[in-house]
Amino acid sequence: QVQLVESGGGLVQAGGSLRLSCAASARTFSNYAMGWFRQAPGKEREFVATISWNGRSTSYDDSVKGRFTISRDNAKNTVSLQMNSLKPEDTAVYYCAAAAVPYQRGVRADYYNTWGQGTQVTVSS
Repeated sequence: QVQLVESGGGLVQAGGSLRLSCAASARTFSNYAMGWFRQAPGKEREFVATISWNGRSTSYDDSVKGRFTISRDNAKNTVSLQMNSLKPEDTAVYYCAAAAVPYQRGVRADYYNTWGQGTQVTVSS
């Protein structure tokens, strides 16, 4: 089973940028869609972005569209989330996730069955 490890979180001022990375351990990484979700204190986990197994299709939540970009490198078993023009409301723990079924993707958390440990992103105003 694939294991996921996120990195790249931190503290940034509003308007700044961060790049999150997620490293996957399994050789079959390239068969699975990947997603990023986030969870703010006192709130439920919410969808941020997803990318298809081959990187050709992406989807974003409206709250991050135009500011965040998801990408993947199947040769390196990594998926990234470039976050620009950050806002205080982007503050959350960000989780990388791998889809449960090969070649399928979705925006609901139940499409994904493997999760990283999360990385904290804090945006100050």
